[in-house]
Amino acid sequence: MQNYLRLIAKVTRRECRMLAHRPVFLFVMIIAPLTCTLFFTSLMQEGLPTTMPAGMVDEDNTATTRKLCQVIDGMQLTDIRYKYHSFSEAHEAMRRGDIYAFFYIPPGTTEKALASRQPRVSFYTNDSYLVPANLLMKELKTSSELISLAIFREKLRAKGVREEDMLAWLQPIAIDCHPVGNPTLDYNVYLSNMVVPGIFILLILITTIYTIGYEWKQRTQRVLYKIAGESQTVAIIGKLLPQTAIYTLQFWLMDWWFFVHCGFPCHCGIGMMMLLGLLTVLASQGFGVLLFGLMAGAMRIALCICCLWGILSFSLAGFTYPVTDMHPVLQALSVWFPLRHYYLIYVNQALDGFPITYVWSSVVWLVAFCLCPLVVNYRYRKAFLQFEYMP
Repeated sequence: MQNYLRLIAKVTRRECRMLAHRPVFLFVMIIAPLTCTLFFTSLMQEGLPTTMPAGMVDEDNTATTRKLCQVIDGMQLTDIRYKYHSFSEAHEAMRRGDIYAFFYIPPGTTEKALASRQPRVSFYTNDSYLVPANLLMKELKTSSELISLAIFREKLRAKGVREEDMLAWLQPIAIDCHPVGNPTLDYNVYLSNMVVPGIFILLILITTIYTIGYEWKQRTQRVLYKIAGESQTVAIIGKLLPQTAIYTLQFWLMDWWFFVHCGFPCHCGIGMMMLLGLLTVLASQGFGVLLFGLMAGAMRIALCICCLWGILSFSLAGFTYPVTDMHPVLQALSVWFPLRHYYLIYVNQALDGFPITYVWSSVVWLVAFCLCPLVVNYRYRKAFLQFEYMP
């Protein structure tokens, strides 16, 4: 046992010297993760997007519609920045990208409403910009419903109904909304907690495959094998140990930045998230060792596969589109992405604070990724002795 530890330490020292003489590794493992963490949290530090530019076309121009314009402009997400004289003028502005949406009130709207002739108002959103368009559509839909309520209130006033009695007519059922997990609907909490770890996992996969394949590229794989006492297990462990320490520290710094500095919700305590970060680093490295082992000697093919796998993980993790609504083949494929299991555990622990037993299968999958090198261990022995670098 002591001999193995001595050999691992020897390989680790050799790896540290190599990393110190290759600035690209230090950039990928230190500067890039820190930059991503600071960039995304700074980019969305306002949380939910607010005061998004919109337009108004009021061809009716009555006291009721002017008051409605003021109500819409006073909403949190909508900023009626421009008022247009015609539909075509507003439509052209939306095409240019000056506004994300506009509200259209045709002439005679108030008169038809008071006469109970059911007028029609319209709102248009530019869904080329998904997030602002969806948020504005929600607010403009609420605003359009306020028109009928405002006119109905005027009718009640004309009939002599008291103000305190109108509420039962205007809103017979009171709605109380409670978003669970992210009550402020903060996009920083929603996106940064998944985009940044996803980038980390992608960097870990790339670094793992490249540093192993670099030995074959420099034709020093047999030297490494001899230093490791002709043990492929010692060679891989010693070579990846510095990366494990650096990336684990990066995950812990990210957790501190998210849950302590930025105040993101964390019902499980930062210690549990740090354990999840360590398990994710080991799982990502194990998966990277598996990919290179299957393509031993063909580093470029392994890198292409790992990049494709890392990019697809953002789509198949389930934080942008529910996995349950995907094609059955994609649902089955999603379990092979470490980010998917990180996401499920993060939601269960940090956002909901549920017992870990609810996501035991995701924990088992991450542990299984850690053990992936055992599957290709025999191939590494053959690779060290026989395989050459394939450009």
